[in-house]
Amino acid sequence: MDEIEKGFETLEQKIAQLQEDEKALTGKLKENDAKLLKKMAASSVTVVKIVGLNMLKKGKQDTKGEMYDPMYYPQKMIILGKSELAAFRPDNPAMPVTDQFCVLSEDGEFFELMYSFDGFLTDSYLNPLDAKKALELYGYDVMYMLYRAMRDYLTDEKKLVDALEIVVGYVFAKKP
Repeated sequence: MDEIEKGFETLEQKIAQLQEDEKALTGKLKENDAKLLKKMAASSVTVVKIVGLNMLKKGKQDTKGEMYDPMYYPQKMIILGKSELAAFRPDNPAMPVTDQFCVLSEDGEFFELMYSFDGFLTDSYLNPLDAKKALELYGYDVMYMLYRAMRDYLTDEKKLVDALEIVVGYVFAKKP
């Protein structure tokens, strides 16, 4: 066997070993995906407090489609995913769901935010979810969107700090 064949055989062995390792690690990750999502949520709390939205709890709609007398949830939230609509809300089976989102609150808790609209009143229900249930209902999109929100926040903060450094440098520059 010449050197090229030996080298090629070694490459094949290393590739096979990497594929086995990948399968093992992927399996371990899937077994612990809810644990990972829960840790990601806990790590994201400070960012959610800054970039989160005040989500509508209840509001009335006039004949032109404009909202008035809106009420908002007290904690800020970020939207992580959207899924197939449930037939009805758990708090009131008579209320059909018109919009449904997976959200993360500034407390690090996952919720399913369900909206209902009866032609005049937009009303919502905040259904608590654990990380495992969030993954079951909304898939890995919630994990990706949480990662993406953190990454985007970091990128924006870096740009802001860079711009501030330039301005401060200009303001305090010594005149020649």
